[in-house]
Amino acid sequence: MPLKIYKRGSVFWVKGWVEYNGRPIAGPYRQSTRATTEAGARDWINDETQLQIRRHLVGEEHSLRFADAVNFYPANAQDARQLLPILDQIGDMPLGAITGALLKSLGRKLKPNACTDTWWREIVTPARAVINHAHEHKGTPHLTVKRYDKFERIAQDERRGKTSRIERTPATRDWIEAFCAEADPYNAALARFMFETAARIDQAISIEPGDLRPASCQVKIKAQKGHPEGWITVSPQMMAELVALKPKRPKNLKTGQVLSPRVFGYGSSTGYNNRWKTICKRAGIPYLSAHRAGRHGFYTELVVRQGVDPVTAAKAGRWSDATLPMRIYAHAETDEAAVRARFRTNHVQVAPIKKRKHRKTKKDQENE
Repeated sequence: MPLKIYKRGSVFWVKGWVEYNGRPIAGPYRQSTRATTEAGARDWINDETQLQIRRHLVGEEHSLRFADAVNFYPANAQDARQLLPILDQIGDMPLGAITGALLKSLGRKLKPNACTDTWWREIVTPARAVINHAHEHKGTPHLTVKRYDKFERIAQDERRGKTSRIERTPATRDWIEAFCAEADPYNAALARFMFETAARIDQAISIEPGDLRPASCQVKIKAQKGHPEGWITVSPQMMAELVALKPKRPKNLKTGQVLSPRVFGYGSSTGYNNRWKTICKRAGIPYLSAHRAGRHGFYTELVVRQGVDPVTAAKAGRWSDATLPMRIYAHAETDEAAVRARFRTNHVQVAPIKKRKHRKTKKDQENE
């Protein structure tokens, strides 16, 4: 029989078959629609009927819509927030009809005042992940998307009246010393630790007393950005600072839950901000975020100031692609005027060799 609705508790269920031209093509169904209204249940029946008819006519790999792919995609809370507005735009489109150009065009509709980097991170990347997850599990078409080029980025910056990819200032040794001179022991150790190891702020604040191995000067940092959990080696001076810190149990400001003891005493990756701004103001130095003080400062210190080769520096900072930090984290420190002056410098002129004049003899005169 065709799908029929019945109510169980506060939720509407369906039972029966999906039919096409009077013949059952999918079922039998006896399941919840998760709808609490009859109208919602009828919408579920309509969507399911259309999906099964497309599968019947063209096969599953050509019938799946973006909304269907989202339903079996293992999304976390952040993915779900990013995918909801995308669903409103392309949820009913078959996966095979979605192109890279289409995904890139969604940026102007969904986030007209954002830069192309934000479009790529919050729209293109999650949508592409859903589509390619369906490709792996259902055989639907694979999607490759070309990144926004510099002309697209500049055009969007002009439309929104704001420049993206502003040059970040990395920390220097002098900045670190000035910061630490005014900071309390916890924040001084935190700044030095990130500058020395290129650890991310979330990795640093998550370190617990059991993550320290004083005898071998090793610290365990959590997995992040595709890198597994692992042990990194620090200097003996750095380890001495860490061991000297009395662990604190921070509180989750949202839930009120008291967290496990932390070496640096922070419970969230943004908890340091206000404290660091105060320290920088007292020290008379510009405020730098933990990322600029840590990863940006680490790579610029090694490669630009100390001349360490980029491959070694990238490995020490746990970058899997050695070209990435050269593009993003290496900051030139030579003044542009000094570079131009090199073309105006007078080179040392080599004095021409003077040949001694040959005095003619009587024989030479006779031969003339």
